[in-house]
Amino acid sequence: MCPRADHPSDWPKVRLHVVTGKGGTGKSTVAAALALALAGEGRTVLLCEVEGRQGIARMFDVDPLPYQERRIAKGAPGDGGRAGQVHALHIDPESALLEYLSMYYKLGRAGKALDRFGVIDFATTIAPGVRDVLLTGKVYEAVQRPRGARNKEQIAYDAVVLDAPPTGRICQFLGVNSELAGLAKVGPIKSQADKVMELLRSPRTAVHLVTILEEMPVQETADGIAQLREAGLPVGGVVVNLVRPQELGASALAQVRAGAVDPTEVASDLARARVDVDTGLVESLVAEARDHAVRRRLEDEQRALVAAEGVPTYELPRLAGGIDQGALVELAQLLRRQGMA
Repeated sequence: MCPRADHPSDWPKVRLHVVTGKGGTGKSTVAAALALALAGEGRTVLLCEVEGRQGIARMFDVDPLPYQERRIAKGAPGDGGRAGQVHALHIDPESALLEYLSMYYKLGRAGKALDRFGVIDFATTIAPGVRDVLLTGKVYEAVQRPRGARNKEQIAYDAVVLDAPPTGRICQFLGVNSELAGLAKVGPIKSQADKVMELLRSPRTAVHLVTILEEMPVQETADGIAQLREAGLPVGGVVVNLVRPQELGASALAQVRAGAVDPTEVASDLARARVDVDTGLVESLVAEARDHAVRRRLEDEQRALVAAEGVPTYELPRLAGGIDQGALVELAQLLRRQGMA
């Protein structure tokens, strides 16, 4: 997809950006880049992770994150040249449960005593869905903070980006509060579950999916979009990640696929470029071009399937140098140019 000259955000009303995708597609990288992209023009963004891998800390080269919001980076500068801030939070269910007990049941020290007796670990490990309820509940609390009420303890964020579980589990993860609300007829548990689902099903939330141009990830993305729509959860955009460079144009690709490449011309071109030429090198280059042409055809077919889903689509390149904070800023700027932030 080509960057747009005029690129207002496709998601101006969204406060919670949920990022999911099949394993191996770069979901966490895209979530981090999106947080940097959103943190432009002085905006403050919270990047949350819930899978316990400390992926944020590794990408931003900071110490492992505690259960505490911590500023980790400046955002990608916006059109006005001003960069905002990115804070990060590693949400673990045990700490979230202690916070929940303190907030809604005023247990205080009694909650910590439960932790010492192993009750917290039992609840979050054995009880079905408890972990996901706590994780989504903490994200909800961060999104709901009123704007303008900034202090050292509770920052009011302009946007929250959630590095969520993979596509195959996303509907279960986001819908767990709906099941809980059906079980709990009254009381703070039902009230909290209802409020979380109200946010997750509202225009303030968008669930973005990350894929690569291969058959299985694209199919899982299509299945994920269908499941999200069936569950009444708001589908955001699709980020096509790790896109390979497209060195050959359409006519050159057609020539390669047709087997019409003249090895003599290739050898002549190499000689003019002062490259030592031998038959093995020419044959290797022609074979590589043929493989590239076949790959491009497969990728174009998958790109067409992504486009057929009818949602905004964004593309990010495969970066040869790997992912560090500089690479994340580069990807963030590409997302801004394409209108995702």
